[in-house]
Amino acid sequence: QVQLVESGGGLVQPGGSLRLSCAASGSINNIYAMGWYRQAPGKQRELVAVITSDGSINYSDSVKGRFTISTDDAKNTVYLQMNSLKPEDTAVYYCNLEIQRLAVIEFWGQGTQVTVSS
Repeated sequence: QVQLVESGGGLVQPGGSLRLSCAASGSINNIYAMGWYRQAPGKQRELVAVITSDGSINYSDSVKGRFTISTDDAKNTVYLQMNSLKPEDTAVYYCNLEIQRLAVIEFWGQGTQVTVSS
């Protein structure tokens, strides 16, 4: 059993910052990747940022230079530092964990709301 607990969402003004955290617990050996996705109302869920076990990082073009993904391996936690937030960043942000077993298995957090508005 794997659990992902997210925190850090909220309401922020344009130009502000937020830091999301996602702590993983349970049978989480052989982590392949951890990342963040988001889903705005009426839109499909999209990748925000992902970091793989070999340290490779990928960002969506819309957040490059503003968001930073990082991990604390000792705590099995992934973070998303979001700076220079824009109204279009408003969405529910989901933590994603991929574990390598016989195949790659995905797990999702419950989601945390980020609202950027004045």
